[in-house]
Order: sequence, then structure tokens, then C-alpha cells
Amino acid sequence: MTASLDYTVVIPTTGRETLRPLLETLLGGQGPRPAEILVVDDRPGGSELDVPDGVRVLRSGGRGPAAARNLGWRTAKSEWIAFVDDDVVLAHDWPRQLAGDLAGLPPDVAASQGRITVPLPADRRPTDDERGTAGLEHARWITADMAYRRAALAEAGGFDERFPRAFREDSDLALRVAEAGHRIDQGERLTTHPARRAGFFYSLKAQRGNADNALMRHKHGVLWRQRTGAGPGRLGLHALSTVAGLAALALPVLRQRGKALLAAGVWAGLTAEFAARRIVPGPRTPGEVARMVVTSALIPPAACYHRLRGEIAVRRPRPPVAVLFDRDDTLIVDVPYLNDPDGVRPVPGAVELVRNLRKRGIPVGVVSNQSGVAKGLITPEQLAAVNARVKELFGPFGTWQVCVHDDGDGCACRKPAPGMVLRAAGELGVDPASCVVIGDTGADVDAALAAGARAVLVPTARTLEPEIAKARRHAAVARDLSEALRLAGVAG
Repeated sequence: MTASLDYTVVIPTTGRETLRPLLETLLGGQGPRPAEILVVDDRPGGSELDVPDGVRVLRSGGRGPAAARNLGWRTAKSEWIAFVDDDVVLAHDWPRQLAGDLAGLPPDVAASQGRITVPLPADRRPTDDERGTAGLEHARWITADMAYRRAALAEAGGFDERFPRAFREDSDLALRVAEAGHRIDQGERLTTHPARRAGFFYSLKAQRGNADNALMRHKHGVLWRQRTGAGPGRLGLHALSTVAGLAALALPVLRQRGKALLAAGVWAGLTAEFAARRIVPGPRTPGEVARMVVTSALIPPAACYHRLRGEIAVRRPRPPVAVLFDRDDTLIVDVPYLNDPDGVRPVPGAVELVRNLRKRGIPVGVVSNQSGVAKGLITPEQLAAVNARVKELFGPFGTWQVCVHDDGDGCACRKPAPGMVLRAAGELGVDPASCVVIGDTGADVDAALAAGARAVLVPTARTLEPEIAKARRHAAVARDLSEALRLAGVAG
């Protein structure tokens, strides 16, 4: 079983010098060889990467690690996808350890997480950034070394590319995989992550992650920290410190010097406590102390700014670059198991709306369940004739995705599975997160969300109330196709 392990290694990179030693370890490692090693170059441009023979390089154009990993696993064909970071150090027998972790896992286990070790200096206390890296030893679901079943990634729609940094995108994916009813196993393989030494203002720049925290809260609710083991955070104290500091500056202008002194005292006390919390466990060298003092004063307003920016961003509609329509009762009037082209009747106004999108350069596609073929009620030829009539009335679509399977066939394409949405996005050459799916059932909404796309439900008399209620919570609900396009941000 171990010898026949089917896996691909995916490594997103920005071209760090640690990449080549990592690849050489993989190529010469003991244990089953991967079906492929895919390095995803996430630099916006530049020269070709210097990689050993036997390694395939893909380019993701600098869109971030989430997009890079998505390109990697969607390119891979193996059962398992092993993600590792380009700055880790793998044991020489890591392939054998991986095979041992994956062998015999039951079907409900969708992923296996490696154990991370971060060596710290033996001759001194670790710096602030080194302690931050050491926190990876206890982090849940990080992709420094994480293997996923490809089917689970497809079901979840992969990484959410709205996370632009190597932060929270792994926890978000794991939560969605767990919510789909799968388990994530803790493996025994051991991977070394060297401690990070960063610049003077590294901790200040890291506050951009507060925008990602806003997206996590938006997607997973107020308990997302407890569910991911992220800890309570310090945003509340940062907000208090920021307000106190601003008040200390503004109150003297209003001739309220007593209150200004009180506010200044609160700010100074919180800043001193924060700095001391960071200084005490560290090496306490003059340079480290100076860095902690300066950044402890700057971090609270930076954290609040980025959190506010993130909260605004998650509430701002994202105009899609492609619109995917369900066919029946969305584009054409639904006739159960329609097998006659003469029975095709467009939903009022649908033809004009679709043609207007096309004129404005917005790609359009169709994603449609057609189980009548599996049931023997429609022949493939009849289905093709009906779809040809739809094209004749509406004009060409950039992609047609049709699932001819029935509920019990276990395919990955039939909605609510995300397969057709992901394939449609791939054929259009766009990110699934840049698509909006418009349909009349809860399956349309669920397929979109599972693929990382947006969704708008246009209910009909046959749409179930629970489906409408769920769409109001997680997507959008429109009265008609015109309003759906307006809610999607593409009304012309």
C-alpha cells in the first residue's frame, strides 16, 4: 500500500534560496516518489526559476499563496496533494513518513497535517519574530506541511484567494473541509521550519493580517478563533490604546487638559504593558528593546486600521468578471426533462440581459444539472438539440457545463458539488472567486459557495423556503434576473 501511494507535492514560492535544497531532498528522498513535484512561481515576473530536472514549474503571476496552491492542486491529477512551504527543511525520508501517515486513512479523513518543529537559538533567548515562528509548532492546519485528498479540495473549492498573504487561508480551508463532514488527521512525520529573523518593522507590517481576520469573522462567525485555536487576540486592547492616544492628542485642543492627561496615562500604561510582554521573554539586547518599544507604540493603531479596512472590504460587493447561469427556470422556462427543442421558451427578459452582458465584455456560461439522461428520460442527442436551441436564442456562451448524472452516482459535478463551477471558471480562464452563479435552487447556491464563487438565488414557485432562508444568510436573493445582475454588480 505504501509503495503505491499516489501523491503530488505542490510548493508555492517567491524564489527563496531555500527552494533548491528542498527540491533536492524531495528528489533523493527515501520512500515512494511523488507522481509529480509542482513548483508554483508566485512572483509577478522575472527570470525562470533554477530547479533540478524532474520538477515542473507553473506561474501564478504574484496573486498570493492561496492562488498559487490552487493552481498547483488543480493541475495535479493524483489522489493526494502534499503542500509544503519553500522555506521548510524536510527529512531525507519524508516521503516514507508521509506514506506512513496516509496509508490506511479512512475515507472520512480528508487531510493529514505534519508536525512542525522550529529550532530556537541555544545560546540566547529568542527574538520576537523567532518566537512568532515557533508558534507554528502548535498551530492547527498550517500548509507548511499538509496533505489533502484532491477530492476534498475540489469539494471545498480550494483556497479562498481573497486571502492575499500566507495567513489564515489554511485555517479557512480546513474549517470548510470540516464543515463538509470530513476529519483532519495529525500525522507523525516531522518537518523543520527555521526560525525567522526579520527587519525592524516586521511586526508592524504583520498587522495587515488583521484584514484577513475580518474575512475569517465574516465567513465563519464570531467563534472562528476558538474553532481554529488562534487564541483570543489583542484587538480590544489595541483599540482602547488607539482611542486613548487619539484622545490625548485631541482633548487639549478642546481645553480639557485633565481628561487629556488621563487619556495619555491610559495610552502609556497599555503601551508599556504591551512592550514589556514582548521584551521580557526576549534577549533584551538594546536593539531588541528599542524595536519592541517603538513597534509596541505603532502596532495598536496599525492593527485597528487594517481591521477596519478588512471589515469594509468584506462588505463591499465584488463585481464578478464572469456570470454563470443555471439553465432551467433561470434562462428558460422549466419543462421537466425537456427533450424537444420546440419547447424552449426563454424566461421573460433573459435573452436581452444575457446579450447585454456579452456586449459589455462580461463572460457568460451555463452550469446545468440534467439527470434526465441518467434516468433514461432524455437521450444525449435530445439534450444536445435542446441546448443548441438555447444557444440559438441567447447567442454563444463562453462555457457549457452539463452534468448528466443522477443523485446516487457520486459524481463531483452534479450541483451542489462545485465541479461544474470550477470547470466553467477554468474554461473561462478566471478565478472561481471572480464568478457569480445565478440559479433558482439551493443546489445552485451551494455549488457556488463550495467553489468559492458568489451566488444569487432567483426563487420560483418551486424553490423551497429553507433554500431561500439559507441564501439570504450566505448569498443573495433577487426577485428576478434583472435584480440578480444588479445584486451581482454587473447590471448595465
